[in-house]
Amino acid sequence: MRILVVGAGATGGAFGARLQEAGRDVTFLVRERRAGKLRRDGLRFISPDGDRTLPVRAVTTNEAPEPFDLVIIAVKATGLDAALRDVAPFIGAGTTVLPFLNGMRHIDLIRDLPRGIPLGGLVQIVATLDDDASVVQMTAMATMTIGTFDGAPVPDALVDLLRVPGIDLTESGDVLQALWDKWVFIAAAGIVTCLFRNAVGNIIEAGGRDHIEAAIAETESVARASGFPTTGAGHAQSVHLLAEPGSAFTSSLYRDVTAGNATETEHILGDLQDRARALGVDTPLLDLTLVQLRAGELAGRDARA
Repeated sequence: MRILVVGAGATGGAFGARLQEAGRDVTFLVRERRAGKLRRDGLRFISPDGDRTLPVRAVTTNEAPEPFDLVIIAVKATGLDAALRDVAPFIGAGTTVLPFLNGMRHIDLIRDLPRGIPLGGLVQIVATLDDDASVVQMTAMATMTIGTFDGAPVPDALVDLLRVPGIDLTESGDVLQALWDKWVFIAAAGIVTCLFRNAVGNIIEAGGRDHIEAAIAETESVARASGFPTTGAGHAQSVHLLAEPGSAFTSSLYRDVTAGNATETEHILGDLQDRARALGVDTPLLDLTLVQLRAGELAGRDARA
């Protein structure tokens, strides 16, 4: 089976490298500049189990497309719409489309694609790109959860394709619930750390524990109203990571904001607010956080202008 990974950033690069190292047929769909570097220098993958450079196949939208068996979408939410446009010619009627993004908007989009078989997926990995665009996996954790939207088993051939060394693969009978649980946590983490502009430990020490619990309750209330009440394990994870005294934890959204990077504000928080409004759920802390982040983006545009 032929695999097309859309994006060769931290997530796509790491999982694509693991699949290729296990002998899978992997191609990366990337921009012209990234394609040139990958073709010239290969993909350098640094992880706790080694430092290697893999010769990889890279294609761009300028080349004649042909359908792949599996398309993995591993871009940030800010690049989702462009990625779906770029990858459309590579998706045939029998192509499985597996996205690895946070939130739920991308799920709605892939389920509406005119071709392909949508599959739910989520990953956990701590990875980044260094200054020369090498993929750096910073811890051994690399989990992948996949599942169909109707609860039917994932085809054995696909499970076998993705079960490789270095990836802890789980098949979920309720992948939508798993996606909502992750979204609830990520959104609460974004609210807490972006609203108070700090790490969890400092927020608690400053007297913010009640506000942290309120943020968790808000995001969980939207999930509950949407028909996906947060599981006990999901709630426990949120409390453990967001209410631990002395913790240096910050959300990826907060780190992007403070670094001046493009953010997933609208995909993670804006979409949640839209769903809350449609369902009549009050989300005062989420609303305040979005005002702050959107105002900051406006100020940044003014400064650049």
